[in-house]
Amino acid sequence: MGDPVLRTPAAPVVEFDKELQQLVADLTDTMHAAGGAGLAAPQIGVGLRVFTWYVDGEVGHLINPDVVPVGEDVERDAEGCLSIPGFRFDCDRYLTVAATGWNMHGEPIRVEGSHKLARAIQHETDHLDGVLFVDRLDTEAREAALSVLAGAEWQGHPSWLPEGSPLPAPVVKVSPH
Repeated sequence: MGDPVLRTPAAPVVEFDKELQQLVADLTDTMHAAGGAGLAAPQIGVGLRVFTWYVDGEVGHLINPDVVPVGEDVERDAEGCLSIPGFRFDCDRYLTVAATGWNMHGEPIRVEGSHKLARAIQHETDHLDGVLFVDRLDTEAREAALSVLAGAEWQGHPSWLPEGSPLPAPVVKVSPH
């Protein structure tokens, strides 16, 4: 949270090549390693419209998604995010959605999901639009959530460093994407 890539709308994918296949593999591996239900490319610093999901034992990915609600039913449930580790807040999402887009080979696909899958698809698509799930909370819940997040261990000075000591230089890794 706080990285500008998370607030910047991602660019559409225009080349369906080996690099894109590697990006999907990297997203999938990272999502599994972090124990997430989904992961969008901006969450690993890549500003492209790609996300993966892992819900109810199903692994999938979607490129350049277009998501529409199926019906008007909304479900409020606890939602978390790998970009805001350790926190969950109640968030309203459409109960069922249909998403169209492409797979990593450039073939058109359609995914329809409800409950957890619908929530994951909406959550990850929001990331591609520069939206975090805390933005979806009602005003009172959002203010409470942001107040809690302001005190998060990963905000400000790391707890593992003695107070007043300088921050170590960050390790910058260059993505092939």
